[in-house]
Amino acid sequence: MKTLHRFVLKSYLGPLVMTFFIAMFILLMQFLWKYIDDLVGKGLEWNVIVELLMYASAGLVPMALPLATLLASLMTLGNLGENNELLAMKSAGISLPRIMVPLIFVTIFISVGAFFFSNNILPYTNLKISTLLYSVKQQKPELIIKEGVFTNLIEGYSIKVADKDPKTSLLKRVLIYDHSTDVGNNSVTYADSGYMKPTSDQKFMVATLFSGYTYKEVAESKGSRKTTTGKLPAQKQKFEKEVIVFELRGFGLQRADESFFKDSYQVLNLSQLSATKDSLSAALDIQSQAFSTNISKNSLMRNPNWYIRNTPVEPTYKINIDSLYTALPKGQQQIAVQRALDYARSSKSYITSTKEEFFHKKKYIARHQIEWNRKFTLSFACFVFFFIGAPLGAIIRKGGLGMPVVISVLFFIVYYIITISGEKFARELMWDPAMGMWVSSFILLPLGIFLSYKATNDSAIMNADFYIEAAKKLISLKSKLKKRVNK
Repeated sequence: MKTLHRFVLKSYLGPLVMTFFIAMFILLMQFLWKYIDDLVGKGLEWNVIVELLMYASAGLVPMALPLATLLASLMTLGNLGENNELLAMKSAGISLPRIMVPLIFVTIFISVGAFFFSNNILPYTNLKISTLLYSVKQQKPELIIKEGVFTNLIEGYSIKVADKDPKTSLLKRVLIYDHSTDVGNNSVTYADSGYMKPTSDQKFMVATLFSGYTYKEVAESKGSRKTTTGKLPAQKQKFEKEVIVFELRGFGLQRADESFFKDSYQVLNLSQLSATKDSLSAALDIQSQAFSTNISKNSLMRNPNWYIRNTPVEPTYKINIDSLYTALPKGQQQIAVQRALDYARSSKSYITSTKEEFFHKKKYIARHQIEWNRKFTLSFACFVFFFIGAPLGAIIRKGGLGMPVVISVLFFIVYYIITISGEKFARELMWDPAMGMWVSSFILLPLGIFLSYKATNDSAIMNADFYIEAAKKLISLKSKLKKRVNK
């Protein structure tokens, strides 16, 4: 039996590793496509890109691991069935559950490992990738001088070139506006040609210009005279060679402080999520009680003795508001109505704003609950998908893995759609967070139990001939019933 189990286990581990890395590659390409606009054109070093992809890969494990478990279990049992190896095992008196024992233990190990990964490693990688993505987004694009357009990436300067030689990088007809001072744009430099190259440390840009002029307005003083157009006179300086050094601010990757993201629910483990959720709920309860007390004390309908703010005694009489109103002079009646309307509007505005505030705080608490349940759903999903893929592979009779793979992928897509929908409903407080996160697993669990039962009993549910014969029998039965009705 040990030899058999080693054989089955060996047949399973290869497809598991292969499908896992294929799924990771596909999902990683999706990640790059999503953030391509934030990465392109910023001159990021290769180690930064590798670090970003490494952290992104860790964040994609919750999606790739269940899919790999599903496909690997299907391929393993399917290949054994296609090669009649599964049939030989059953002929020797070994049942399908006994054949699947080593795979079940591996799946349990994967599920436990997935839980520890979600609880310990994933929060750390979420913190790292959040910080790194924020830093990359804040970084300025790589300085590229384009032809015919102004470049404003260098702080305090606007640069325009008419032409650029792609071979020598020679710039022709260079125009530089200097507005780095507080007085505004008071200096313009024009050159017939030049070069612009950054320093080795990428902190400065050195512009070497040839054959040009610099126009600079004269600073205003008591003795200065303005021209007929109202502008100050300008000084013109001709040069054969001029070197201008620009400071490149914000072009190097400036990593953000990780403490800025440390309170996010995505970077917390189970105990931290529970503690944060409890503290937020307690604070919300205190605020709710304070709001209720404030409304009660300031409501004439709840307490007619409104001027006695702190009295706990409820009045034993009722006030006839209509009689009090009619007893007032007409001028005071209008004043009383206006005060009542103002009070009603202010109360409504206060209640509405407080309601919105409470709603957003409840949504924030729900996100902590969602993240708390997510730690367990990954492990359970691996277990459920194994009992979907393995029976589908064992049921294969002929026709290869094509149809079972398609069906299993459809199951995964359905699971993913239900998961996203449930999480969205939970985020919007339409569903309980636990229900929203577990609904997809509980929907697919009966399917896994059903397929396991059918596979154990050698059902031919994946055989096309089975459905053809069933359809023929159904049509024949329908025709017989129709003849009986006509008689």
